[in-house]
Amino acid sequence: MIIEETLNKILIQTLFWLPRITGIVFVLFLSLFALDIFDLELGFWGTIFGLFMHLIPPIALAIGVAVAWRREWVGTVIFIAWAVIYIISARGFDWTVYAVIAGVPFVLGILFLAGWIWRKQIRG
Repeated sequence: MIIEETLNKILIQTLFWLPRITGIVFVLFLSLFALDIFDLELGFWGTIFGLFMHLIPPIALAIGVAVAWRREWVGTVIFIAWAVIYIISARGFDWTVYAVIAGVPFVLGILFLAGWIWRKQIRG
């Protein structure tokens, strides 16, 4: 019985923290793509504007992670919607790009969904 309770506690903690930490890491990963603006030599204000434009999707997802911290269903909707919209709007990439940029958020959405379904056990 003690081993079963310990495994349940580990599973519950993993189900709580995994989507949140992975969401933060994914937002940081997407933010790295904004660094290519520095190669364009646009001047100060052009670089600031371009950096802001490149960071709009990561900022939106960061807000989504912050809201989903307490309301897992929001994380489910945001991350699955991100994956679907990316697949619909992005064309001509290799399948690995779709697997990373759309696959990771889809899995995150599923993890947030699982956390939402079992929230009483997780927060109990």
